[in-house]
Amino acid sequence: MRRIGLILITLAVAAGLAAAVLTVRMTRFVNEPLVVPEEGFLFEIPPGMAFAGVSDRLAASGVIDQPDLLRWYARLTGQASAVRAGEYLIAAGTTPRELLRKFVDGSVKLYSFTIVEGWNVRELLDALAAHESIDHGLTDEDWPAVLETLAADAGHPEGLFLPETYHFPKGTSDIELLRQAHQHMQAALDEEWQNRASGLPIADPYEALILASIVEKETARADERARIAGVFTRRLEQGMRLQTDPTVIYGVGADFDGNLTRRHLNTDTPYNTYTRRGLPPTPIALPGRAAINAALNPTPGTELYFVATGLGDGSHKFSTTKDEHDTAVREYLARQRAARRGQQ
Repeated sequence: MRRIGLILITLAVAAGLAAAVLTVRMTRFVNEPLVVPEEGFLFEIPPGMAFAGVSDRLAASGVIDQPDLLRWYARLTGQASAVRAGEYLIAAGTTPRELLRKFVDGSVKLYSFTIVEGWNVRELLDALAAHESIDHGLTDEDWPAVLETLAADAGHPEGLFLPETYHFPKGTSDIELLRQAHQHMQAALDEEWQNRASGLPIADPYEALILASIVEKETARADERARIAGVFTRRLEQGMRLQTDPTVIYGVGADFDGNLTRRHLNTDTPYNTYTRRGLPPTPIALPGRAAINAALNPTPGTELYFVATGLGDGSHKFSTTKDEHDTAVREYLARQRAARRGQQ
């Protein structure tokens, strides 16, 4: 009996020593930096993969050299079953302890997609399709169903998505990104509408979006947006045609070759503001928040006309009378002719 007791004590001591050694090894392992390049390492956990598969993948990638220790640590801490699928960027200097926490938190790598002010929906769709980390599925024919899914009041997608930069994990669908952009546009438009100037000839937020899209296409200068909005606002109040080239170009559509002609200006379409009074039926582009703010807070005054100066800085010459405007147009054309001569 005494001998059996000694054996049991010896086994217990050995087990304790083994556990202590394993604990020391594990503690050292989980706190030492992983083998990761300076620029970091992209690692993907597929949906449904068990943690044993995750640790084996890390070992096969050369990130860890003791997958068994990582498995033991994950099980002992209860994190093995809480790891989330996704694509992770493992930064240089990351320890196994930090990496496991990253997997559990779902801190996946985020990509970015920027909607540019002034794009139209065709350009937006092309940019979505060109992004390698977006799950593509949307086509031109899908817009009616998409608008229904988004609960959009408008029957046309133009202008409904707010230009800004969106961040998302790999595999996010194009429709999900559009959902975010539409929600952001609705929030921005609602807030700007609540803070609009009084007495505007704008019936509702959608008309504000239409006017903002015209302002967006007419100038990229922050100091001119509200002033241009003021010109259009006064024209609407006085029943004058807006006579803005970007609406005509939008009405021509994909056939426009970059050269706006008198024939284009004289050809009637729902978007030709030379032949029709009032606003066009839909926005003509995706306006940014600054353009929306300008459309709803136009600069007061008497100016009814503007034309590019041709100075190369994107500026415009504003006029109150037609005679003043005609003079400004002649000055612009003279600068254009001089510039062409200088290139010859």
